[in-house]
Amino acid sequence: MEKSPTSLDPQTLAKLKGLALRARHIVEGYVAGLHKSPYHGFSIEFAEHREYAPGDDLRYVDWKVFGRTDKVYLKQYEDETNLICYLVLDVSESMRYKSRVADLSKGEYASSVAAALAWLVLQQQDAVGLATFDSQIRTLLRPSGSPSHLEQVLHVMESAEAGKRTAAGPIFHELAERLTKRGVVVVLSDFFDDVNSLVAGLKHFRHRRHDVVLFHVLDPEEIDFNLSGPTQFKGLEGFPDVNADPSVIRRAYLKEFAAFQQSLQQACRINQIDYVLLRTDQPVDVALTSFLATRRRRAG
Repeated sequence: MEKSPTSLDPQTLAKLKGLALRARHIVEGYVAGLHKSPYHGFSIEFAEHREYAPGDDLRYVDWKVFGRTDKVYLKQYEDETNLICYLVLDVSESMRYKSRVADLSKGEYASSVAAALAWLVLQQQDAVGLATFDSQIRTLLRPSGSPSHLEQVLHVMESAEAGKRTAAGPIFHELAERLTKRGVVVVLSDFFDDVNSLVAGLKHFRHRRHDVVLFHVLDPEEIDFNLSGPTQFKGLEGFPDVNADPSVIRRAYLKEFAAFQQSLQQACRINQIDYVLLRTDQPVDVALTSFLATRRRRAG
């Protein structure tokens, strides 16, 4: 895909020191790619309906729902009462992975996306919170809409130490109980964990009426597996190193990987969760613009 002049590719981001600088440049690239107001699209997607009552403003009638059900419901947008965006960032050891064809590790890429989203949410005068996790919750910043809160969010992400194993399922259950006011839960991870366990945790978020977005952050080599010659695969999160010939195991690997990704995507569809694949060789502002534009279209 040809990049636009405003696209911030990972090689460019790798040269920018500090998340604040990266976030600002990503947001500038995102804004430059829009024809409408840059601060619409995130909060307006999270809405609920209530039945029409005499005297209600007809401008808020959801005519699509009326066409399907013959019942009159009003759209109630979360941004009318200040949206809360909870960023949930995986800091386990596997997120440190960076292949030879990537300029940013998965963790660096995920943090850059999270920083840009935090910047945008605060620009909308909404609130953002942050949780970092591996096998346990490492940091939990309560949501705030103060512009100065961005500095604290970025500091936590920049100073996060890589953990060991991922235990996403139990973490999601715990967070679902602790994030008491419903909002948009944005999870950034490679999701290398037991799918059934993590899906059960995601269902808990939905049960608590959160809007949930999964950013599946992967290195291009994890997706394409374009390796050749005898290779030592370094074990992460407690697994041992393995010596193997990629050409011998490539077909089996790609089959297993496809099954893993498809099961995660299917679970997201069933539970009305947004699934977004992010390759760490993809321009971040392009990925962000595409994601938010999709949410705007669905909300419209």
